[in-house]
Amino acid sequence: MSVSIPIEIKQIFQQHFGEPELIVRSPGRINLIGEHTDYNLGFVLPAAIDKAIYVAINKRADDYVHLYAGNLHQSFETHLGSLQPTDQQWPNFILGVADQLIKAGHTLSGFNAVIMGDVPLGAGLSSSAAVECATAFALNTLFELQLDIKTMVLLSQKAENEFVGLQCGVMDMFASMFGKKEHVIQLDCRSLEYAYMPFDTSDIGIVLIDTGVKHSLASSEYNLRRQECEAGVAIMQKKYPNVKSLRDADMHMVNECLSSGDPLVFSRCLFIVQEIQRLQEACDDLKNNDLVSFGKKMFATHEGLSQLYQVSCPEADALVDMVRNESPVLGARMMGGGFGGCTINIVKKEKIEAVIKKVSHQYAERFGHEPKIYIVNIDNGTSLV
Repeated sequence: MSVSIPIEIKQIFQQHFGEPELIVRSPGRINLIGEHTDYNLGFVLPAAIDKAIYVAINKRADDYVHLYAGNLHQSFETHLGSLQPTDQQWPNFILGVADQLIKAGHTLSGFNAVIMGDVPLGAGLSSSAAVECATAFALNTLFELQLDIKTMVLLSQKAENEFVGLQCGVMDMFASMFGKKEHVIQLDCRSLEYAYMPFDTSDIGIVLIDTGVKHSLASSEYNLRRQECEAGVAIMQKKYPNVKSLRDADMHMVNECLSSGDPLVFSRCLFIVQEIQRLQEACDDLKNNDLVSFGKKMFATHEGLSQLYQVSCPEADALVDMVRNESPVLGARMMGGGFGGCTINIVKKEKIEAVIKKVSHQYAERFGHEPKIYIVNIDNGTSLV
């Protein structure tokens, strides 16, 4: 981009609405390990990245909301008294946050907002959570609501659950708000306790390879996976009443209670219980600065996501297979909800270009187009620009 996004968004805002009162930046996120564990109240290990969504905003004198999406060149208008999900999709992430604030008893007036960013859409980097977090932060500041960061995280999650209709966990919003440079966040999705883990990127880079497959199945299959996990919990609860979520289960319980029943419920629960355990061991690897062991766990996670949880796709499986025996690649796996999006790869810095070149060529030969590549850095969370 020739001009930086904060400058560009300000210019667009001036064309449509005059002067913005403030501009907020909210980053996308990666998740190193711990996939689909968040809504099972386990652990996750995300980080904010240096690709973000920006919201420029000011107050109106009436109760109307005027929105403009800079990347899409689309406008949307509605009234605060009649907030409803729209088929245009993108306004829902903003309106859902306003809706939650009003339901929580906060007083808003109308506002103008321009939204744009460089988080690739559909790549599994949680552009939607970044929009919600940027909106929550902007409205909180604009209307002096005095909400703390954790409250804004939960409010953004609720907006996605209730207004957008995706039953996502809390990880994406938490990472976007709480991100810290050169650190990943070990987040306990049950208690929301968290700890920053050092992630030394002096010798390695984080390379995202985009399958180019848009996850059209993601929301329906995602909600189905939740139901399958909940079905497993309900069965285990009959013998082990303390199992309130898969976080409370262990391998013995899963094998004992589920192995002779519905094979899908068994395999889903098996993966989640394994993944929660794997993440805790991976955090020990980080404390020991052992990225080789950490990377092996990423490959193991991909196997589970592909075979047991069945949320991968042929393109993501192929990308992971292409780097599995490349010595500069310490770890790789599909990332995000699944059915498309990116693989995340931990690659030795001096070999990044060579790996990208080789994989791009192999992928193009097999699938007919070169994949988009994003090299990302770990960055700080949501803030005023």
